[in-house]
Amino acid sequence: MRSLAVTSSLQPAAAAAAARRRPRASAYAREVISQCWKCEINQDQPLGNSLRIGHSQGSLQRHGSKNFLAAAAAISVEQAEVSTYLPKGDMWSVHKFGGTCMGTPQRIQNVADIVLGDSSERKLIIVSAMSKVTDMMFNLVHKAQSRDNSYVTALDEVFNKHMAAARDLLDGEDLARFLAQLHSDISNLRAMLRAIFIAGHATESFSDFVVGHGELWSAQMLSYAIKKSGVPCSWMDTREVLVVKPSGSNQVDPDYLESEKRLQKWFSRQPAETIIATGFIASTAENIPTTLKRDGSDFSASIIGSLVRARQVTIWTDVDGVFSADPRKVSEAVILSTLSYQEAWEMSYFGANVLHPRTIIPVMKDNIPIVIRNMFNLSAPGTTICKQPANENADLDACVKSFATIDKLALVNVEGTGMAGVPGTASAIFSAAKDVGANVIMISQASSEHSVCFAVPEKEVAAVSTALHVRFREALAAGRLSKVEVIRGCSILAAVGLRMASTPGVSAILFDALAKANINVRAIAQGCSEYNITVVLKQEDCVRALRAVHSRFFLSKTTLAVGIIGPGLIGGTLLDQLKDQAAVLKENMNIDLRVIGISGSRTMHLSDIGVDLNQWKELLRKEAEPADLDSFVRHLSENHVFPNKVLVDCTADTYVASHYYDWLKKGIHVITPNKKANSGPLDRYLKLRTLQRASYTHYFYEATVGAGLPIISTLRGLLETGDKILRIEGIFSSVVDEAKEAGYTEPDPRDDLSGTDVARKVIILARESGLRLELSDIPVKSLVPEALRSCSSADEFMQKLPSFDQDWDRQRDEAEAAGEGRVELQRYKRDHPFAQLSGSDNIIAFTTSRYKEQPLIVRGPGAGAEVTAGGVFCDILRLASYLGAPS
Repeated sequence: MRSLAVTSSLQPAAAAAAARRRPRASAYAREVISQCWKCEINQDQPLGNSLRIGHSQGSLQRHGSKNFLAAAAAISVEQAEVSTYLPKGDMWSVHKFGGTCMGTPQRIQNVADIVLGDSSERKLIIVSAMSKVTDMMFNLVHKAQSRDNSYVTALDEVFNKHMAAARDLLDGEDLARFLAQLHSDISNLRAMLRAIFIAGHATESFSDFVVGHGELWSAQMLSYAIKKSGVPCSWMDTREVLVVKPSGSNQVDPDYLESEKRLQKWFSRQPAETIIATGFIASTAENIPTTLKRDGSDFSASIIGSLVRARQVTIWTDVDGVFSADPRKVSEAVILSTLSYQEAWEMSYFGANVLHPRTIIPVMKDNIPIVIRNMFNLSAPGTTICKQPANENADLDACVKSFATIDKLALVNVEGTGMAGVPGTASAIFSAAKDVGANVIMISQASSEHSVCFAVPEKEVAAVSTALHVRFREALAAGRLSKVEVIRGCSILAAVGLRMASTPGVSAILFDALAKANINVRAIAQGCSEYNITVVLKQEDCVRALRAVHSRFFLSKTTLAVGIIGPGLIGGTLLDQLKDQAAVLKENMNIDLRVIGISGSRTMHLSDIGVDLNQWKELLRKEAEPADLDSFVRHLSENHVFPNKVLVDCTADTYVASHYYDWLKKGIHVITPNKKANSGPLDRYLKLRTLQRASYTHYFYEATVGAGLPIISTLRGLLETGDKILRIEGIFSSVVDEAKEAGYTEPDPRDDLSGTDVARKVIILARESGLRLELSDIPVKSLVPEALRSCSSADEFMQKLPSFDQDWDRQRDEAEAAGEGRVELQRYKRDHPFAQLSGSDNIIAFTTSRYKEQPLIVRGPGAGAEVTAGGVFCDILRLASYLGAPS
């Protein structure tokens, strides 16, 4: 028999020996060639130039040279039949290694080591092609049918890749055998691709036959690597065993009965304890080569695991297991120890990188667990997918297992009063979508039947919209349907968990987390089984929504991205307090505070994941950029790492305060000791408070009145519980020189002495009480001496102020001689609580309907950097509590 001429890198003697050892073609391979091809070979011409193809309608005729059949069918299967029974049950363990695991010679050897380390009685190993090889094989077919001559060079690259891998991995006779087989396969592929090039077309079966060679080669290399260790091993071309039937939509269904028969037949010929099998490829009942389509190697492992009733199927990959969310979007995602079959199915459907849903079907019927393991981290236990344990606790932490998202979707909304009660409307809608080949991912319908909306991939929505307008042209014209609306730029977020059905409050917590992250939900879908709750939202909000719900359910951790404006006395003290307390908050309260930006008046420092607070001053000096308020806010709002964001304004600046409304509208929370916004123009204040009450974006300003004293919260508590405010009195005292040094005064002490600062506090309390007053409505007597009112700066004022000390001492002595204490314009008896103040203490008295005889007193240090920063810090923690942190 004449063998085909191929270029060989083997030495002549080795090539001759390899030719003598070349295995005979299996019956399967001969049948494949005869079914796929009718060809003639001119013995005097190179094979690639003289292949002629004939194709009959409905079937491919059997006709051709024995030489071609023998060379093309390079699959080693001994023909001797041995009556050996195929054992089934727990003695079998099935492993599947993907392309990444088989990507290099070293990795193939590592796979061999894992297989050899498995103590199971019998092992069945399913392998994918080496990484990128399947894409390379598809590319060969594409180039050839496009009549692109570069397919020849591309085929050489495939050959060189595998030859180099074999030379690194194998040696001696094993290397010679493999290279002989590789040469034979490449020669036949060259002829086949030449035929496709001439015809300008490749049938699906022929394309599948070409593409499947990657698995053939990787399986053979692994089998030789295991044999090299002295362990008997056979390799299986699963096209001889797995039989599938097309099921439409580019999918196939296994024929379990026929596959079981063929597996028994194969095993009777080669009863090995370790079998290396090709993933991805199979055959039809007529022995035409095909593939298992997307994620086919996982599917192969699942089917074979079912056929032998294996103890478990282990899918080896490059991750530690199944994550609770996409770790590229949620850095805090955790590895799940277990998943039910249904949960894994749901997660796969919604885009999670777990398994294809059909991979689960074969093992699910036999309750065979699937374990996802990381080949590159053998210490990680992985994730086990199995039947749901009957005794698993159905608490809120366990009932939601995972979150998944699908992007680039559009929502189609069909609406009209004429839809209600009209049979067939929904059928007509989805029939129109089916006619244009659209994939309907989610459906939501109001119980009134007034509207139906559904999600489709954005690239398909134009065709769907056109089809619906054509289908319902008359109904739209007559007004029975009011509109067919398309909403682009959508994403789906799905919460998955088998126990959600039996756990009250899951939906409430989900939507509460979304609301507190300022996420608007456009559509909702939930089946009665409650394996998942699906929401449609804007794609731009998807990552933020995913982090918010994941944090709420999975980690019980509230993460706040903080931007601090004004790192002066109060802001700098706050930063130091955050530095000292951050670890305690994270450990004890699951609150993770990340300062991702600090901005002064001249420079700012930005970070995507968090500023190192141990060196914030140095960073602000050495690694800062020019301060720009818009850029600073944009950095915070566009950060997708953290779902919750808060701006802390520690300035006394009117310009900064004028931006609060815009920040709140962007979903950024605001916390401040700055009085300017709440004591500014009344209409601006009312607009700000209206927005705050209408949204889940929070605005806290406790420190604007009493620094660290709970004055605002006390007043709100009285009003919200129905008490009536009769009178509010207060004293805000300071000694100017000492107060400025200690940080007790406003940045400009004239604000304190002129009464302006106190007036701002009064107006804030008045507005909180429901009075609509402007700052100008508050009568103020300035304590700034007339001669100092024209000072151009705070420094000049402080230099000249001591010359008026004698006048102040005289007024104090007169007040004491009269037995009274005087601060600003009021006089009190010595036994009055207000007359007992000292230093920087502030005091507020609330006289109300409930506290009429004895006012409610709030007293304590009401100024100073430490207590003011502490008051702001309390507001930050109050915000964290509102966002879900334990309180």
